[in-house]
Amino acid sequence: MSNTRRKFITTSVALAAGTAAATAFSPSVQKSKYPLVHHVFFWLKNPNSVADRDRIIEGLKTLRKIETIKELRIGVVASTEKRDVVDNSWGVSELMFFENTAGQATYQTHPIHQQFIKDCSHLWEKVIVYDAMDV
Repeated sequence: MSNTRRKFITTSVALAAGTAAATAFSPSVQKSKYPLVHHVFFWLKNPNSVADRDRIIEGLKTLRKIETIKELRIGVVASTEKRDVVDNSWGVSELMFFENTAGQATYQTHPIHQQFIKDCSHLWEKVIVYDAMDV
């Protein structure tokens, strides 16, 4: 009986350790170190102009110098399957990650961001922003 008990305890400890390890590394449990997401979509005035699109992309790249932006992704519409739920009417997007709302507020008023707006706003007709916080 003690051999069965010993096996049970050993198995239980191993199972508990495995569960703890899996939980510690699970993306759904771990908190992001950059929980504030700022996603911006730009509709170009001249949607067929590669030069205008590239100018906005170059302007967005300058934003990487702003210290409160922890990650910056710049994208264009992907050629994925056309579905009713997919909006591919925009031209360029930026996806930024911040540590907190104070960092995002600093970005909004930062001179580099203001210069980007001054240099590139004549190229877009519409901008939509989605801000989200990890839960």
